[in-house]
Amino acid sequence: MRKGNAVLAILIGGGLIGAAVAQELRKPAGEREWVGKLGGVVPYDLRPPTLERVIAEWWSPEDPRILMPHSFGVGWGVNVGRLVRLASSPPA
Repeated sequence: MRKGNAVLAILIGGGLIGAAVAQELRKPAGEREWVGKLGGVVPYDLRPPTLERVIAEWWSPEDPRILMPHSFGVGWGVNVGRLVRLASSPPA
């Protein structure tokens, strides 16, 4: 069962990346930004990652979001900085 789930996850991930690339390629060349949302929901960023964007995805304690758009790829990553901030805050 685990192998089947892994294959399914790879197929879904590959399909989402393919959809993001197709969405960008449908735009005129001058309008391609390689960043956006699929179906207005799932974020994607296909630009080369920068250290600043990677850090912002994983460590932004001031940002109220726990799930952040990936700095490269499709979907979300966990804002560990926010989780640490929430865990270390005194109860209200």
